[in-house]
Amino acid sequence: MNFSTDQIDRVIHNAISVMEDSKMQVFEICEAARRELHSLNQELDLVMAETTSTIDKVDALERDYRKARMRLTEVSRDFVRFSEQDIKSAYERATALQLDLMVYREKEHYLKTRRDDLQKRARNVELSIERADTINLQMTVVLDYLSGDLNQVTRILESAKNRQMIGLKIILAQEDERKRIAREIHDGPAQSLANLVLRTEIAERLLDTGDLQVIRNELIDLKSQIRYGLEEIRKIIFNLRPMALDDLGLVPTLRKFVQDFEERTHIRSVFETVGKEKRLPSAMEAALFRLVQEAFNNALKHAQATYMSLELEFREDTVELVVGDNGVGFNLDSVVAKARYDSRFGIIGMKERVELMQGKIDIKSAKGQGTKLNIEVPIKADPGKELIVSGD
Repeated sequence: MNFSTDQIDRVIHNAISVMEDSKMQVFEICEAARRELHSLNQELDLVMAETTSTIDKVDALERDYRKARMRLTEVSRDFVRFSEQDIKSAYERATALQLDLMVYREKEHYLKTRRDDLQKRARNVELSIERADTINLQMTVVLDYLSGDLNQVTRILESAKNRQMIGLKIILAQEDERKRIAREIHDGPAQSLANLVLRTEIAERLLDTGDLQVIRNELIDLKSQIRYGLEEIRKIIFNLRPMALDDLGLVPTLRKFVQDFEERTHIRSVFETVGKEKRLPSAMEAALFRLVQEAFNNALKHAQATYMSLELEFREDTVELVVGDNGVGFNLDSVVAKARYDSRFGIIGMKERVELMQGKIDIKSAKGQGTKLNIEVPIKADPGKELIVSGD
């Protein structure tokens, strides 16, 4: 099917509309983070002021308690000068000061922990704001690119397979990703937060009982729940865009992915590199990571494999990925035919991603003989195509 300029223009405008909406959402998230940071800084100022006041109070109580003990020792030794009432008064004052000192020391410990936690949260929010600003800037560049020379965009689109579906697939992929994220947040962090609210209310009611051990046990359990929730959020963030991909590069990110895959699925997984390791263009690293992710997930869903292997080879002008499994295998022609009509099969999508990077993919599989994917991509791909791969 041939594409007219008007059809391509509609696809571009749809993509621009989606990008602008996404940019606005990123901006709103960034503004919410700034408000949260302001609130955290205000709370931090109050906590730091209260911490300083409490430390001063602890110091004063320690001095008074030492004096009270000295007084108690003095009156206890001299029964001639001091009456029983004097001894009793000295003992009661020392005991009261000791209790006050214990309470304020506990308060000091809590405030210091709270202060450190607020400082850490503030640093994390600042980092999130910086990343959101970076993403916003990148999206602005993409929007400027898509809003530019339509003829240049047309030449890029004409080199891809099924050109008429690219704009729609971008939108559908974004919607599917949003649904997946919403489902993961609902089933994971949202449930954990609801449980935390309930446990916090329980801890608050326990304060009235005065049973410090029960309260301490409840807070320990509450802390465990919070750590679990944080781990769930980190997993969602990693699946969205592994931070290690930007910070450390493709190889460390793939190594962590393979290790996590093995721990999560109990499928023996091996990762090896060949050649001199080097950083690749950011869009290419993201695309290669998604290809590996798709290949492993496909094997998990369909292959019934007990062993997975991944090899990444760096050459002078190309990079090659080899993904293999010892699963049940499949009839390649039959699956490719089904994939053209059923979006559940990821082979067509993988082929399109590779072709957008001017690469090639070779799939070998047979019933009972496992599956092997060879993906070869030139390192110096066209920047325009890298941009499309990044946006997919």
